[in-house]
Amino acid sequence: MTIEQGPSPASFHRGARRIGWSALALFLVALAAFESLKYGLWTTVAALVLFALPDVTRLAGLPRSGLLHQAVHRVWIPLAVLLAYTFGSIVWPPLFTAALGWLARIAVNRMSSRDPAGMPSRAP
Repeated sequence: MTIEQGPSPASFHRGARRIGWSALALFLVALAAFESLKYGLWTTVAALVLFALPDVTRLAGLPRSGLLHQAVHRVWIPLAVLLAYTFGSIVWPPLFTAALGWLARIAVNRMSSRDPAGMPSRAP
């Protein structure tokens, strides 16, 4: 007689993180779309350009261990831009939507099982 066990805590944690990143990505994309419709073409362009930024570093052939590649896959940089825009005296909507697009891309990468360095996550 065998006893069936449920999912391991590690797989539960991984699934919960994926759901969290998915919810954040959806929220950020919706907010970026709202801001783009509200402020016009330049905000849309800024959001799309920075949404593609992590892919540009990969297509440019930069090594994954390189400083620039690592920097564009970190949450802290676009989050700092969003906080500076929100609480500071900066009033330029394309900067805000660009940071939203960049953070949304990081969330999409994390949702699709990519670690902060943009490398596929390891199986347990």
